[in-house]
Amino acid sequence: MSQNPQQPQVNLVQAPGYRDTYANSVQVRVSVWDFHLIFGQASSEAPDQLSIQNHQGVFLSPQQAKALWNVLGQNLAQYEQAFGELNLEPQIPNFPQGPVN
Repeated sequence: MSQNPQQPQVNLVQAPGYRDTYANSVQVRVSVWDFHLIFGQASSEAPDQLSIQNHQGVFLSPQQAKALWNVLGQNLAQYEQAFGELNLEPQIPNFPQGPVN
């Protein structure tokens, strides 16, 4: 009979340079050795112009990329179950047309 090894205790510690940032853009570059995720903030000054300011790049091994994919999939499924399906297509608000008094 095989025994399951006891899971180690995990201590999460913020490094001195740790910071939270917001990203509404992520680019993925793939090589045979790793995945490179580049996080940035996209903004639009005009309907036909998009600017992305990249602010952080993270390299992941293929194994860590797959682990991230799994945990994101699980969390997205829970989110959609609680709040409804996410739609990636932009939604145009249905504002009433005509004069405003």
